[in-house]
Amino acid sequence: MKYLDLLRMSSSNLWKRKVRTVLTVLGVVIGVASIVVMVSLGLGLSRSLMEQYESYGSLTQIEVNEPWGDTSEEVKRLDQALIEEILSIEHVESVYPVLDTQAMAKYGSYEGYLQIQAMPKEAFADMNIEVGQGQLPGNDDQLKFFYGCEVLQNFRNSKGSGGSYWETGVLPDIDLMNDPIFVIFDMDAYYGSGSTDENGEVIKPPKKYLIETCGMEKSPEENQWSRYGWYTFCDIDQLMVELKKIFKNKPIPGQPTTKTGKPYKEIFYNRLLVNVDSMDHVVEIQNYLKDSGYNTYSQAEWVESEQKTMGYIQAVLGGIGAVSLFVAAIGITNTMMMSIYERTKEIGVMKVLGCDLRNIRSLFLMEAGFIGFIGGVIGLILSFILSAVVNHVAATMSQNMTDMSGISYIPIWLVLLSLIFAILVGMVAGFFPARRAMRLSPLAAIRNE
Repeated sequence: MKYLDLLRMSSSNLWKRKVRTVLTVLGVVIGVASIVVMVSLGLGLSRSLMEQYESYGSLTQIEVNEPWGDTSEEVKRLDQALIEEILSIEHVESVYPVLDTQAMAKYGSYEGYLQIQAMPKEAFADMNIEVGQGQLPGNDDQLKFFYGCEVLQNFRNSKGSGGSYWETGVLPDIDLMNDPIFVIFDMDAYYGSGSTDENGEVIKPPKKYLIETCGMEKSPEENQWSRYGWYTFCDIDQLMVELKKIFKNKPIPGQPTTKTGKPYKEIFYNRLLVNVDSMDHVVEIQNYLKDSGYNTYSQAEWVESEQKTMGYIQAVLGGIGAVSLFVAAIGITNTMMMSIYERTKEIGVMKVLGCDLRNIRSLFLMEAGFIGFIGGVIGLILSFILSAVVNHVAATMSQNMTDMSGISYIPIWLVLLSLIFAILVGMVAGFFPARRAMRLSPLAAIRNE
């Protein structure tokens, strides 16, 4: 007997007893929908968690700092030699030095505190900063600042009239992009101006420098936040050149000094950002740098721990759904056994006419597989509907959910795996009834009424 004939016979036999077939298929629908929705909840929560971690920074990036509380004579500094050493490590793609410093910005009677982060221009390209005006730093021949979208909130009226943004709720009338912004880098001299130093000399007011603006960050939409909004960015090489000119032979704020209090000829970095080619190697490289004596931080350790936790949650949720499909498998077995009892004479006739025993077994396996297939397809459709409802309800209950992809996520691989699993469950459930049909005695079957 041809397989096409078997398919036609098995599909027609199912609908001879419509009510029983529909009820059996309904059990598979509930089972498949339960598994898919439960697993999709676990996947959606895991994906939302990963998106949240990615918003805090790259998952394949390691931050390297000097060892804390190092009292040894040879302190491990972050310099160009260390960068070259780290770049030679396998799986390291790039290393970006970071120089942190503070300054005071002045415009008329307004003054604002600046948290300056200086990096190579390649680092800014990898940070995915949304540019609202101008361009990112590092593309000009002179030092220029790129302001985050929240920097203006740090400005206040130093004359005492108008107050700060936090007092009035009104931003100062300053155009950081076009107004002339003067910057004071010597913060100690700024706050100590007019007083006397340890030698009894009067501290002179520090010099102000006109720093042009190269660009500004785009303001985020409502209910969103900017990771870089409070910072002022600039090119690291240009800043180091300016700091050496400004402070000359004096110690640069934030930089180490010798035992005699004199500055080093070299400017050391505050942090190094090490980018690894894959999350699989982040912990390995991080441990190597820790063993070398540096303080390191990455999100990989947290992510691995959370992924394990989410894996357990997905397994539990999938197991809950599998119980429903197991009950559906019992229903399929019951349906196929009843079908055999009702079609005993038909089976006997098929055997007497010389039908191959394997064809008889295949016929009943196909019927069981059809039940699994039909139930799987309808169950997947129901799963997508339930997933959309869950995401919609979650979005209306929490405004923050609008920034995420939803707490229920059904990937293509889950769709295919669920459909194949439903068919296999149906065929496995129909295996023993099919064997019983194959082993029936032809004469006994024909005599059966």
